Amino acid sequence: MPGRSIATLALCGLVLALPAGAQDMMRYLDLNSPEMTTAEMTRAQVAAMAKAATPGHPADFTGKKLSGLDLSGLDLSGAVFRAAKLNKTKLVGAKLDRAVLDQAWLLDADLSRASLRHANIFAAQMLRAKLDGADLSNARLVADLTNASLVGAKLVGANLAADMKNQSMGLIHAVLKSANLDRADFHDADLSRAEFEFSSLKKADLSGASLQGADLSGADLSGANVTGTDFQGADLASARLVSPVGLDAARNFDKALNRDRLLRQ
Repeated sequence: MPGRSIATLALCGLVLALPAGAQDMMRYLDLNSPEMTTAEMTRAQVAAMAKAATPGHPADFTGKKLSGLDLSGLDLSGAVFRAAKLNKTKLVGAKLDRAVLDQAWLLDADLSRASLRHANIFAAQMLRAKLDGADLSNARLVADLTNASLVGAKLVGANLAADMKNQSMGLIHAVLKSANLDRADFHDADLSRAEFEFSSLKKADLSGASLQGADLSGADLSGANVTGTDFQGADLASARLVSPVGLDAARNFDKALNRDRLLRQ
């Protein structure tokens, strides 16, 4: 990639577009720099901009540094946070329905019980983010959620599928490695080609969801509802599928990778 450094690409939120072996390039960034840890606005200023927004002119925080702020409970519906820095920002119970968070940085952000219905979150960095009890129904969520917590989160009809149109720099896809997804509701969600390695999906509702081509190696699906779940091409190596609900009604389970190894456990 002549003329563009890895750091520049990562700061543009393009880390997810890099090949899998290069997704750890964030180690070249100074995540403790003022660029990544400070805020250039106050909570009152953010709230004022959100209040002044109209349907045709949403609050626009594109590229803004908002890290560390407490924005809990604010109504930020439809706001644009494209490439904004929201690292360690508190958005507990905030309303972010239809918000745009493409290429945003949300490392260690707390979005517990936030409403993100129909939000667009593409190529965002959300490592260790907390979204327990959050509502992401019908959201477009293609982000790096490694080690994130989404316990009891609602993702009904959410789209976490890989972006098959932008593959020039590698497949852009949702990453939920080692994430806690216990009791999360993925009913009718598109999880195609998402990475769930070593994630916990205990008692999660995956009914009607598509896991086509997803990587579930080492994942724990104990007690998960897989009624009507499409497992075609999903990698189940070393996965745990103990006492699942509706396995006999799962689709294409016979076409899952490493299925035989799973059944021998």
